Parts: sequence; structure tokens; C-alpha cells
Amino acid sequence: MLTLGLTGGIGSGKSRVASWLAQWGAGVVDTDAVAHELTAAGGAAMPLLRSVFGAAVERPDGAMDRDWMRARVFADPGVRRELEAILHPLIRAETQRQLALAQGPYRVAVVPLLVESGDWRERVDRICVVDCDPDTQIARVQSRSGLTAETIRRIMDAQASRAERLAAAHDVIVNDGATSEAELLQRVRLAHAQWAAGTPLGGPSAG
Repeated sequence: MLTLGLTGGIGSGKSRVASWLAQWGAGVVDTDAVAHELTAAGGAAMPLLRSVFGAAVERPDGAMDRDWMRARVFADPGVRRELEAILHPLIRAETQRQLALAQGPYRVAVVPLLVESGDWRERVDRICVVDCDPDTQIARVQSRSGLTAETIRRIMDAQASRAERLAAAHDVIVNDGATSEAELLQRVRLAHAQWAAGTPLGGPSAG
């Protein structure tokens, strides 16, 4: 069974694409959802996070304080490395477990940092990038999260560049500021049909 790695920068629309693929029968596992499970109250990562970062890492409800951790990560690259050393192996193991159980014509691993991780590149058969220009990314994330443009740019700077993602892609689905909902749906339907049939797209799915 084909294992597709689906990625894109923050605000690119990869979650929307993944939700459609799941509706149409693909076996989708989202590493962001896995990470939230691991850092929720009672999550498998919480004991180690508390032991490394102290009680401040935990909200009153027992889940990881994501705002506190985000501020620490931005302020100190060493904290980012510590956090990744804890979470990434757990995320990989749980994602692989879920992918092994996935049903459908093909499997999809939704991995925001796929291009940054050589490990994930080796775990998928094809990479699809949902592509978006930076200005549209910022506008979309601001509209849904309330984060400042500066904070969003810092998140984007910590991710692979647009050029790096496109260079790694086997398939590209364009979802820039000029793309309507209907156009995106058409592009994703075409991609889904070809992945399900085992036929490569052979280039950007630009409609």
C-alpha cells in the first residue's frame, strides 16, 4: 500500500486537504493530532516533560502548557532540541503504529516537519506538498489563531523554506491566495484519484 507523506507550511491548508482525503477513504494519520494526544492530560509524554522542564510545563488541567513551551523554544534553541528529543521518537512510534492499522486505498502521514526530518523522508513512498505563498500563510494563521504576524514569521522561520519543500516534493497541490475552495477541492480530488490508482501526478496539481 502506498504511504504518502503530506506536508506544507503553517497556514498552507494541509489539514483541510487531509480531511478530504480521509472522507474519501484514505487512511490518514496526523502527527499533530498524535502530538496533542501525547501531551494531553495523562499523555505518555507528560511524565518525561515534567522531569525535564519542571512543573511549569504543565497546565492546571494536566496537559502541556503550549504557550509556555512555545515561548521557551523561541527563546532558546537548546530547549527546542530537548523538546524534540522527547517528543519526536514518541510521535514516530505512535504514528507508525496507527499507519500499520490504517485501512483504505493508500495511507497518508500528515507531517508538518517532514522535509526537515530525513527520518520521515525514508518512511514514505511519496511526498505531497500543499503550497502557499508566505503572505497568505500569515493572513490565514492570524485569522484563526490571533497570533501576531511576528510570532507567525518566527514559526515559519523555524520550518523549511517554501523552496526547500518544493524541491523535496513528488506532488504539489497549489493552495495560494488566488485559490478558491472549489479549485482546491478539484485539485485534491484529482490527486486522490491518482494516488488511489497508483498513478503518479507527475508534477504540480495546478488545475
